[in-house]
Amino acid sequence: MTPAARLSAAIQVLDAILAGQNADAALTAWGRASRFAGSGDRYGVRDLVFGALRCKRSFAALGGSSTGRGLILGGLRAAGAGNAEIDALFCGLGHAPSLIGPADQQRSPSAAEAMDLPDWLIGPLDQSLGPDLAAYAAALQSRAPVYLRCNPARATRAKTMQVLAENGVKTHVMQNLNFGLQVTEGDRKIAALKAFSEGWFELQDASSQAVIEALDMPKSGRILDYCAGGGGKTLSIAAQCHDSNDISIFAHDFNTRRMADLPGRAQRNAVQVTILENAAKSAPYDLILTDVPCSGSGSWRRDPQGKWALTAPRLAELCAIQAQILDSVTALLAQGGQIAYTTCSVLNCENEAQISAALHRHPHLHCVQMQRFGLTGSASGTKGGDGFFLAVLVQKTL
Repeated sequence: MTPAARLSAAIQVLDAILAGQNADAALTAWGRASRFAGSGDRYGVRDLVFGALRCKRSFAALGGSSTGRGLILGGLRAAGAGNAEIDALFCGLGHAPSLIGPADQQRSPSAAEAMDLPDWLIGPLDQSLGPDLAAYAAALQSRAPVYLRCNPARATRAKTMQVLAENGVKTHVMQNLNFGLQVTEGDRKIAALKAFSEGWFELQDASSQAVIEALDMPKSGRILDYCAGGGGKTLSIAAQCHDSNDISIFAHDFNTRRMADLPGRAQRNAVQVTILENAAKSAPYDLILTDVPCSGSGSWRRDPQGKWALTAPRLAELCAIQAQILDSVTALLAQGGQIAYTTCSVLNCENEAQISAALHRHPHLHCVQMQRFGLTGSASGTKGGDGFFLAVLVQKTL
């Protein structure tokens, strides 16, 4: 595909997304209908689409409209492309976009548009982040780094780095993480590597790793990942406990279908995880991780569509779900046990305020740890990682 044809393809995909289609589904549909497109073309179109979604408001202003065409044109202008370069790409010949016209006139983005944030969220974000708001908004406008978590049950971090390098994937050590690597080159080769299929490492954000490493793991007993989903943090817990024979790890999720891949992933990682439909049957637990459903506002670089899909009613619904989960797991806790509450959110209403309300409802609990990571946190080892929050609650000693 020519560069101009890639722009046209991205415009087509973006129009489908703006009409309500999921981004990955729209890209998959385009790929199936475009068998002529090589892997480089597919990656190129994907990068254009996700880059436009991260910067939807500012690109729309610069491109003259909130359409696929406007976003792609705005992205070129944001990148510094001149009129001659743009005219050569928007030439109307072959598979190129049509000629630039009066409807494509740019304007300067407003302050909110320049931050690429929904108007209604700026107030809550400002309240939550204060002087970090501008840096947070800027971070969301760029692609997230790629991080790996090495699996000590399979190989050392040094050996994993060596094998990755031999296969064209360059990495560097995340010094303050036990098993973390940042990929600096060759990230698109990772999924096809034998070492990946054999469980030498998992793709996992640096802050997500840091949250688990910040926990005071019990030396023996039972650990429950209550909102396990695909099991990324379940496997991270298993890695932290890999040298202990006295720990049993359990995974539960309200939507059991989300855990469908976890047994296979656990086998690949050479760890044992017991899948539970009813978490109460194996209670009590010495540590319960509640990685609760949330806005995802700390990880919108990876899911830019989520930034525009979130509404105030949905945020209120999520906060209610979070409170319900905290209430539910208190009954599953062993004497002296810990509840680790985590979100990939930067919003106070899902984080500090949620913990304050939980402590009021459950006076037998007290908070022994509260920390933000990544985009707005100062935790060591998580620079560049997603925005995460962690609070650890324990029962008061009688």
